[in-house]
Amino acid sequence: MRQVILDTETTGLEPEQGHRIIEIGCVELVNRRKTGRTFHRYLRPDREVDWGALQVHGITNEFLAQQPRFADVADELLEFIAGSELIIHNAAFDVAFLDAELKRLPGTPRLVHELCRITDTLPLARQMHPGQRNSLDALCKRYGVDNSRRELHGALLDAQILCDVYLAMTGGQTALVLGEDDEPHLHTSFEPVAAAARVVGALRVIRATEEELTAHERVLDIIDKASGGRTLWRAEPAATSG
Repeated sequence: MRQVILDTETTGLEPEQGHRIIEIGCVELVNRRKTGRTFHRYLRPDREVDWGALQVHGITNEFLAQQPRFADVADELLEFIAGSELIIHNAAFDVAFLDAELKRLPGTPRLVHELCRITDTLPLARQMHPGQRNSLDALCKRYGVDNSRRELHGALLDAQILCDVYLAMTGGQTALVLGEDDEPHLHTSFEPVAAAARVVGALRVIRATEEELTAHERVLDIIDKASGGRTLWRAEPAATSG
């Protein structure tokens, strides 16, 4: 399975108003492993960068004037992403800009969804964490992904960060995997759980059935194997002084 994590930076917010892509960053995954292959280009937009966008990414008009246009790198970009599953945070934004750029090219217009399957991590995060903030920075904090270099937005940097967030979001619990921690800087995190309301009255005790006890022992066997025999629930009780 080949996936490409993609991010863009732009001159503004609305492709319908003629705003353009000024940076594209992509990171390749094959079978959920980073291959080391990336695609990264700055682009000359042939228009001014809005002041608000400049505050977000810090990419100046003077710098962009020396860069290639989208048409100059389009074939290389399409070759990189074609046939992959694109992983994008808030995909509607980036895809709208990419489609607008593709429509400017000569020949039959091509659209991103015709070339790739698209997965949007924003609704995925909202489904997993309803009612919480699900910006890329919020997800980094939630999943323990280092985003300390993200003083300003950057397409390749954000794609690299999103790659780590996506792997953490979709990888499940990793703490019990023995000797296979390919990404030690990632860890799953757990949201705090609200305390249950206490019921006033006599406490009803329900004993586990034999079937439940057997199932519990099987789970402890798995934890024992993963922890090297250090399962706390099977530790001998400390001797009490008489």
